[in-house]
Amino acid sequence: MSAVWRAARAAVRRRKLQTFVIGLVVLLCTATGVVSLALLDAVSAPFDRAFEAQRGAQVVATYDPARVSDDQLIGASAGLTARAGPFPQVVIEPAGDAGSFLGGRPLTVAGRAGPGGAVDQLDLWHGRWPSGPGEIVLAAEPHPDDYDLGPFADTTTVTAGGVTLRVVGWAFSISGSADGWVTPAQAAALHPTATQMLYRFAGDVATRDALKARVAGVTTGLPGGALLAAQPYLVLKEKAAAQPGTYLPFLATFGVLGLLVAVIIVGNVVSGAVVSGLRHIGVLKAIGFTPRQVVAVYLTMVGVPAMAGAVLGTLLGANAAQPMLVSTFRGLGFGQEAGTRAWVWAAGLIGVPMIVLLAALLPARRAHRLSAAEVISAGSAPRRGHGLRVQRALSATRLPRPVSLGLGLPFARPGRTALTLATLVLGVTTVTFAVGLSDSVVRITGLGDQAAGQIGVRAYNTDERATTTRTDAQVEELLRGMPGTARIATYLNQSVSVVGSSEPILVNFGRGEVAAMGYEAQLLEGHWIDGPDQVVAPSQLLNRRGLRVGDQLTVVLGGGRRAITVVGETMSGAPGPVGLFADWQLLDQLDPGRKLIPFEYRYQVQVTEGTDLDGYAAAVRAADPGLYSWNDAGDNSFAVVVTSFAGVVSVLLAVVTALGVLNTVALTVHDRRRDLGMLKSIGMTPRQVVAMMVTSVAALGVAGGLAGIPLGMVAHRFIVPLAAKAAAIRLPGEVLRVWQPGLLALLVLSGVLIAVFGALLPARAAARVSIAQVLHNE
Repeated sequence: MSAVWRAARAAVRRRKLQTFVIGLVVLLCTATGVVSLALLDAVSAPFDRAFEAQRGAQVVATYDPARVSDDQLIGASAGLTARAGPFPQVVIEPAGDAGSFLGGRPLTVAGRAGPGGAVDQLDLWHGRWPSGPGEIVLAAEPHPDDYDLGPFADTTTVTAGGVTLRVVGWAFSISGSADGWVTPAQAAALHPTATQMLYRFAGDVATRDALKARVAGVTTGLPGGALLAAQPYLVLKEKAAAQPGTYLPFLATFGVLGLLVAVIIVGNVVSGAVVSGLRHIGVLKAIGFTPRQVVAVYLTMVGVPAMAGAVLGTLLGANAAQPMLVSTFRGLGFGQEAGTRAWVWAAGLIGVPMIVLLAALLPARRAHRLSAAEVISAGSAPRRGHGLRVQRALSATRLPRPVSLGLGLPFARPGRTALTLATLVLGVTTVTFAVGLSDSVVRITGLGDQAAGQIGVRAYNTDERATTTRTDAQVEELLRGMPGTARIATYLNQSVSVVGSSEPILVNFGRGEVAAMGYEAQLLEGHWIDGPDQVVAPSQLLNRRGLRVGDQLTVVLGGGRRAITVVGETMSGAPGPVGLFADWQLLDQLDPGRKLIPFEYRYQVQVTEGTDLDGYAAAVRAADPGLYSWNDAGDNSFAVVVTSFAGVVSVLLAVVTALGVLNTVALTVHDRRRDLGMLKSIGMTPRQVVAMMVTSVAALGVAGGLAGIPLGMVAHRFIVPLAAKAAAIRLPGEVLRVWQPGLLALLVLSGVLIAVFGALLPARAAARVSIAQVLHNE
């Protein structure tokens, strides 16, 4: 083996170009593959681990205490492996500073004796559990011990309905069972309106239908109408997986394309190394190397740069995936510990090099079969009969001689040509997919920008620590009078309780020109609001809540209760957290005596074309220092990430494809050194040599473009909706209609450019070949 290693090491040093190509290709495909695998693992594994560790509730069921007793709930146990409850449940609306800090949303509070139990073991990450009346633990994502509670550090009480509760701790429920917890006695004093049960079931619980069937089994025999709601854990799991799931489809696509390019180029490189090194193989066998040792030399020659590329690519991919994993899963109970698991590292460090070695094994076995006498006596010219008919037919045409010779060269080595063509097809497929993906993302962002206010305004200036003295109507009058104002919409973002659900829902109560902001124009289904009891929902909210157009909800706010109907679905929602669109009249009907403070209003302004956004925002602040205004038309971070990543990866894969072409042309030059010398001896100029070599791959570039574009279009048509589904949104058809004749022509040209770019360097080297040196060597 020491002899094998010395021979392979010498080959690595001698074949610098091939070593560089293999290392770069493997590095790129490993990095994209590791990111894809890490996100694939993140879609389910971290949530599942945290869910099992905390014995999460597979269903959070809410019952009507007027229809079913606690004893009846305890007696219902069909199909259960564990349960917790019954817990008294009540919805409270915090008042004062605590209400502002908590976003003004109602809190679902449950009465529990402690954070443990057979189901939904709470992570009490700060403070202690309530031990008596007047105390409450609030729900929040776990943070490090030195987490700053901000304004709530000085406001340690929650006042609701005349009852003051002192906050004694913060806990996290991976089941999302409640927003706060008190002792059972304190819950009884708050006059509970529901009873909560937490369930874990035996058997299949992987789908909503399966969970629905399990709930139906456990509630069999209970009075009709007793079950108000049953929240499946899949809602929370899908929400946790939404961010990595959105990136996963296109990352996986780039990873697969990169891996295929790597396999093809490595196979081509090793095959070319065997062909161009026939005499080297013969010498190795002549001095005593066995056939297996010769194969080992070539596999080691490939394996060394492949392992180096895999190590660097794994490190790069793991580091690139880490920030997204941490930010996405910080709220699942393990925060900074979220990371790339061992099997993903193993796939990059071991799996990719193994694939490369398997790709190299077939051409390397050719060296195993060749005899020493055959390969030592072999010349550098290709064997007779390879493509001669095609070359003769081309020579009879009126094409310039360098062009006809160049077009005939690929037929001399059909196997090498096929691999080079496959590489170009994949390169053009990658570029096509990246261009379509970027265009679709830009269109999605554009639709969102059309429906979003370009200027945001609030009635509190955090920089000046001042609040405007103007009333809501006066603020709106001021904004309408500003030069450049086109439209204004006013919102109040308020979380409201949903009867039968433990999770409140955000509602954007709006007035003014909300529909004209562009939201009505992006309706995917239904119609815009034309009554106070109607709402329109973004598709993301509908998908996550399991709702559809036509469904009814009963919402509660300030003691008022109304049945509302979802009448429309939009692609995107108002700026901020995703919520329903509702008319301001609904707020007046739910809570007619509600006193609103200036800070609760949010103004959304669209300006006329050509208006300087930053200048407009500054003018608003100058007109009233108590108003805070900002440019709300900044870049979409998702669009920036996707378009940047797609651009970088497509360029890198195009460069790698060009390196594959470079390797092919370099091998062709090596094979035909004698022919080149003879052609130059009879008068072919260096420019004609370059033209001949470039032509030999330019035709492959055209063929690769024509074949790669349809594949890229198919990938775009399949992957973009898949990513939208992972993000729980629907896309209008125009987002996918990105292909124009001019763009397709440029994409065909991209195949030619990749091929020509890869061929130039070895073509220029061929043009500098010395006639005397070549013919003397032969």
